[in-house]
Amino acid sequence: MSKVLIIGSGGAGLVSALSAHESGAEVIVASKTLPTRSQTSMAQGGMNAVLDSNDSIENHIADTLKSSAGLGDEDQIRVMCEKAEDAIRWCNRIGLPFSRDENGEIARRRLGGASAPRACYAQDYTGLKLLHTLYDQCLKAGIVFKNGRYLLNLIMDDETNRVLGATFLVIESGEVEEIRADTVIMATGGYGALYGKHSTNSTQATGDGLAAAVRAGAKLADMEFIQFHPTALKNSSILISESARGAGGYLLNAQLERFTDELAPRDIVARAIHDEMAASGAVYLDIRHLGEEFIAHELPQERKLAQIYEGIDPVHELIPIKPSAHYSMGGIAVNAQCMSAVNGLFAVGECANHKTHGANRLGGNSLLELVVFGRECGRNATEYGAKYPVPIVENSQYTKDTNFIRGVMYFTNQIDFYQKQEMLANIFYNNVGLVRDDMGLKAVLGAIRQMQKELPFMGPRDKSKGCNTNLVEFIEFGNKIELAEMIVVSAISRVESRGAHYRIDAPQRNDMMFGGHTITWKEDGVLCADFMK
Repeated sequence: MSKVLIIGSGGAGLVSALSAHESGAEVIVASKTLPTRSQTSMAQGGMNAVLDSNDSIENHIADTLKSSAGLGDEDQIRVMCEKAEDAIRWCNRIGLPFSRDENGEIARRRLGGASAPRACYAQDYTGLKLLHTLYDQCLKAGIVFKNGRYLLNLIMDDETNRVLGATFLVIESGEVEEIRADTVIMATGGYGALYGKHSTNSTQATGDGLAAAVRAGAKLADMEFIQFHPTALKNSSILISESARGAGGYLLNAQLERFTDELAPRDIVARAIHDEMAASGAVYLDIRHLGEEFIAHELPQERKLAQIYEGIDPVHELIPIKPSAHYSMGGIAVNAQCMSAVNGLFAVGECANHKTHGANRLGGNSLLELVVFGRECGRNATEYGAKYPVPIVENSQYTKDTNFIRGVMYFTNQIDFYQKQEMLANIFYNNVGLVRDDMGLKAVLGAIRQMQKELPFMGPRDKSKGCNTNLVEFIEFGNKIELAEMIVVSAISRVESRGAHYRIDAPQRNDMMFGGHTITWKEDGVLCADFMK
């Protein structure tokens, strides 16, 4: 029997877990938090699929390719779109409570960039309800969960470039734990928490899986492409779903005038809001005309979030909004089987780059991607592990990481890394955000490299062993500045504007020079970068 270790318990990890279990694997899911706290819960708008003759798979493919701004792989996009209906039917079979239309069929709404209403939804709680449904199914299947495990590093056999498992800090005890497996699936989510309070993401989205993968020899692709969601609450960056615009919500400027196509692709809408805020000082989302009954039934979460975090009731008042960092298009480069450059290391979900989103993700495709490729990934990882079981070899990673945890406690605390983390978030939002230029990017790169030098002087204040969240957050910060360097180097290298990456000093798209993917990796600890078609 193949043993599959899945790191991360969000939607991508749980779909992969069910698939691997159904394929006959022994499955362990390890994550630093509880499954129901995953970022998947914030995917509110829906999951794309063509379910009737009024739409077509070719249109779905065309919309996705257009949104990707030339960097989407048509073969991979075709796989995703052709398997979309089956993905929806599978979710329906396992109990996802989709909203229904007047005929009792799965209800669909149109999201930005789509040529037809094809986003299947469950009110405005689609991701949350998917997550709970998946978790219930995993518990019924008897899948083993190890929560409170913070990923430290992958265990590698360097001679064969083969992953053997991973090491974790057990947060409750403070001990290091080693978990061996025939294959490892990375499903740790994105890196939106780099933007701190300027992100719709959970504080848990720190990119730990990507950092560990690149240290093990994996390559990262398209790290400069971060999607900014057009409608986050102005004061908190809490997401207001695209479903609000899909249902007919308006975007208004300070003069209460509409100024853009609300259902254009997200990069276009987000930049329009950015420019309008600079010109008039404020932008609002208006859903008042939809009526209280409709809002209560179709958009209950959006109303509740606006009431809690902004102190307004959108049934009667305008919602003040701003663009915020939302989705990481970049991630671990994987092949058609979801495997990285490291043998036996698979990746899926937001931490992976399947080349389906390119330079800008189409709304409604994130949940679709994690279901389609999660099912593929679990099956492929199980088959690979059965065919090539890991050798029983001695490995020093456990000892190295145990010594690292002990050593960190001797770091001085002359510099407060929380202050540096907030500084990083602010300069990222201002200079590696919606609008960028060479000077601003290079200034951020200099600041990142200074933080890397100062890291030994930023140790945790809390020296206790168990339940030391200060220690975990310090290690997370180390991963953040490691990834931040790769993001900024990639952004500096791409001297053009494409999708979510907009350079005011190079506002045109340049297919001749930059029609490929940025690839970053490390050799002997040194950052390397290149373009690849």
